[in-house]
Amino acid sequence: MAGRNGKQKTARNMIYSLGVTVLAGLVMWAFVPHDDKEPDLRRVDYRVELLTARRAAPYPVAAPEGLPKEWKATSVRYRGAEHDTWHLGFHTPGDQYVQVQQSTQKPSAFIDEASQGARATGVTEEIGGRSWTRYEGGRYDALVLKDTDGVKGATTVVAGTGPFGQLTTMAAALKLS
Repeated sequence: MAGRNGKQKTARNMIYSLGVTVLAGLVMWAFVPHDDKEPDLRRVDYRVELLTARRAAPYPVAAPEGLPKEWKATSVRYRGAEHDTWHLGFHTPGDQYVQVQQSTQKPSAFIDEASQGARATGVTEEIGGRSWTRYEGGRYDALVLKDTDGVKGATTVVAGTGPFGQLTTMAAALKLS
């Protein structure tokens, strides 16, 4: 009978140990801060990258001028080895995202990548003296300008989660140089 009493104590001790472990975990969880709000996006200064891209790119590089202060630049990069690709992304009012991308990559592949699979609608818009083609997609909508300022092979895409009004605002603010 002595063996039976030992097995009962072992099972009971395991249950007590499990209870103590769970209780300790709950206490730790209670003292860890829980911040459920979105983190603030850091504004980036893109002037240096813009100057670098304008010196290196074989096409006029586009950047916005005169956007409202609520538009926050959040990402920038120029990749000369990857078809001279320029990217500038913005967090917009209404928690949307709008980006400008340019490249010398084959237009169909570049547009598909930059617009995340959006398809041409056949509708064109005259914005800032240029004819932009509308693209609609599941994730991003886009405005596309092929042969940027007459430079063969350069494509400009303004795309994002924002409505076409925000895409048009960005396209209208773009200055090429």
